Amino acid sequence: MSRVGKKPILIPAGAEVKIEGHKITVKGPKGELSRETRPEIKIETREGKIFVTSEIETKKTAAFWGLTRALLANMVKGVTEGYEKKLQIEGLGYRAILENDNLSLYVGFFHPVKIKTPPGIKLLVEKNIITISGIDKELVGQTSAIIRKVRPPEPYKGKGIKYVGEQLRKKLGKKAVTTGGK
Repeated sequence: MSRVGKKPILIPAGAEVKIEGHKITVKGPKGELSRETRPEIKIETREGKIFVTSEIETKKTAAFWGLTRALLANMVKGVTEGYEKKLQIEGLGYRAILENDNLSLYVGFFHPVKIKTPPGIKLLVEKNIITISGIDKELVGQTSAIIRKVRPPEPYKGKGIKYVGEQLRKKLGKKAVTTGGK
């Protein structure tokens, strides 16, 4: 039994869920998302809620049951509220510029690193903060991970691209380690 899969998903006002076989489409004020589900998982809507059930009881099916429920909950939240991640650029001379659909990152390389914005994602650059927003949680997370991977924060000075609020474990320098002081 999946503890996550048993919980019903509340359909908020303004959202509309359509089920056609194993394809689920969720429409809301921010947009529309659709997804194919596994054949052993059954999805139905009753009384303004989405119920996800499993027809066969195996360990693998229980995992897919909980996964399907979590993905559907993310879709419903995405089309009604949306998702957002913020990245912070730290370092002398490091900056980001938004040009048409490309994000140009100047982060210490000889040339700017250009990243094309995927469809469904909105980028916003304010000073040293990059805001990634969209309705698909997976796509927002993947885009922010791609941007962060260009120059991850280094452990000595913390220069690079990091998530806002991310705690870094800084290492002591060579001199502090040899003298034994902090």
